[in-house]
Amino acid sequence: MKNVYINSVGSVSAQNTTDDSDFLKDIISYNETTITAINPNYKDFIPPAAARRMAKGIKMGIVASKLALQKAGLESVDAIITGTGMGCLHDSEKFLSAIIDNNEEYLTPTPFIQSTHNTVGGQIALEIQCKGYNFTYVHGSNSFESALLDAKLQLELDEANNILIGGVDELADHTIVLNKIIHHIKEEPVESSKILDSKTKGAVFSEGANFFVVSNKKKASSLAQIEALEIYNTLTIDSVENQARQFLKENHINPSNVDALILGNNGDVEFDTFYHKLATGDFKNTQQFVYKPWTGEFNTVSSFGLLLAANILKIQNTPEPFKLNNTNTSHYKTILLYNQYRGENHSFTLLRTC
Repeated sequence: MKNVYINSVGSVSAQNTTDDSDFLKDIISYNETTITAINPNYKDFIPPAAARRMAKGIKMGIVASKLALQKAGLESVDAIITGTGMGCLHDSEKFLSAIIDNNEEYLTPTPFIQSTHNTVGGQIALEIQCKGYNFTYVHGSNSFESALLDAKLQLELDEANNILIGGVDELADHTIVLNKIIHHIKEEPVESSKILDSKTKGAVFSEGANFFVVSNKKKASSLAQIEALEIYNTLTIDSVENQARQFLKENHINPSNVDALILGNNGDVEFDTFYHKLATGDFKNTQQFVYKPWTGEFNTVSSFGLLLAANILKIQNTPEPFKLNNTNTSHYKTILLYNQYRGENHSFTLLRTC
């Protein structure tokens, strides 16, 4: 089977990730319970007349995907695979509100049409005129990993050469209210640098889009090689370390040979224990990073973790605020990512240098 490489990335997030010259140089700290993504200059990527009719999730996805394609030197790809946990929430809320307000009469179909989860993938295909395989995965916080796994299998089996994959989710007012009621969002604002020490329930919710061109053809600009990926619906806290050990063993790697561990801690006192278990076990002497305090939590935020890992392997450096412990590594060859959300949808992803 062929190897799979990350050849480029494009990102719209709560940090400065759109412009390569400012990429993660000046980390923005927030003191909120929800964080919106920084809007790029959309008219540089989408005609203004079209952009006005698009939900933010669609616009973020198009910008991130076009950035990834530009960096890869491609105009189109063989396939587009998207992951999203909640789809175009704003249009979903708009349509459902119209049903209630109009007593189920005189409804315009546009918000419903644009609220479907595969809208982002479809719009990207229209923008770049890609008529190939187009699939959207909606598997909660494993949505992006499902898209990545699909692409990885196709590339390994030489069914495609270049695939655009990504994760995208947006915030919407009513959904924010509901998540606050059920304590999935923190009740009080927390400063980004203090989120992991907050000792309170819930996370700081956010939004964003991260897209990648993955290929079975290595280029000089390739960032990293995707070695392996495993997804689990449920794991107990006590089994996480064992599962990580088994995952690495299957890929002929000892935990001590992992140069960096990237974790998905979000400051939720009830569920960060999964990460603590891993961080204080086999990997206690491994350099560790976190990203959610600076990006917020959303269903496909693990795509930002992959972006961070790929950049660390390429440039051999990382922003200081992302460091979780004081261990330092002189050279990064192998990075392990672990993510879960509220005790479910666990994933391990293993990356190597090209």
